[in-house]
Amino acid sequence: MDSLAAAPGTGPATSPLPILRKPRPAARFEDLPTDRTLVMGILNVTPDSFSDGGRHATADTAIAAGLRMFYAGADIIDVGGESTRPGAEDVTPEEEQQRVIPVIQALVKAGALVSIDTTHASTAAAAVEAGAAIVNDISGLSIEPEMAEFVAAAKVPYILTHRRGDARTMNSLADYKDVAGEVVAELAGVRDKLYAAGVAAEQIIVDPGLGFAKNDAQNWELLQNLDQLDSLGHRVLVGASRKRFLGTLLTVAGKSAAPEERDGATAAITAISAYRGAWAVRVHDVGPSLDAVKVAARMAAPRARS
Repeated sequence: MDSLAAAPGTGPATSPLPILRKPRPAARFEDLPTDRTLVMGILNVTPDSFSDGGRHATADTAIAAGLRMFYAGADIIDVGGESTRPGAEDVTPEEEQQRVIPVIQALVKAGALVSIDTTHASTAAAAVEAGAAIVNDISGLSIEPEMAEFVAAAKVPYILTHRRGDARTMNSLADYKDVAGEVVAELAGVRDKLYAAGVAAEQIIVDPGLGFAKNDAQNWELLQNLDQLDSLGHRVLVGASRKRFLGTLLTVAGKSAAPEERDGATAAITAISAYRGAWAVRVHDVGPSLDAVKVAARMAAPRARS
């Protein structure tokens, strides 16, 4: 029943009482699928993200969007309260937390596994307290080195992303002789700082940072050499979703494809990354990428003997 009816003889029922769903058990990182590449859904609780800024800028709209991703099959929901696009303005940790904490609490209550996309140690701590299970720091410790101490103490998985500079300077720092080799070397250097702070090797997930201090050609070169990241010995996350280099590839009549028109190309990269053994992909549109990783897993499966 959706409401409580009035007892016989007591007149019509007053306003219906909604059924309150019990919280689901908290999702655990250890229970994530291991037979295929994982799909991480991107949830930007911001007014200015490059693809969907403003669409989920309130807690209610963000929670609804996150639940749609969760029910569509996302393994992880990555919640962020500060845009990381080139040229984006900084957000204080206090404002960032006001945006993301209610969303994280609601999604965790629904049973989703949540990661927090932040460069601030205080936000990471508040998010983990609210139930987030992963810290995704696109700064590579360059903004708040104390993030390493928090991750070590909290013993949560940490996504280490390659980036040079910050949102305002990164485009001017895309100067490489061997982009894949240099990205691996620079990730290893930050990884050593994590080790020094007490972070365990199994906590670390590496992300080559597509679009962060890389031009279009360098992004493609990195994708072509994803296997070089395996030398680091950590899980690999690929985040190509709707990025500018895909829009450039899909240019028609001199006009770059809009972010929403890049989902097909994103799913193609998902399939290739999954076939090459990526641990996870980070995407805006969950459904096509979930299909893509399932296809890649089946293609990689041993051939059945006739």
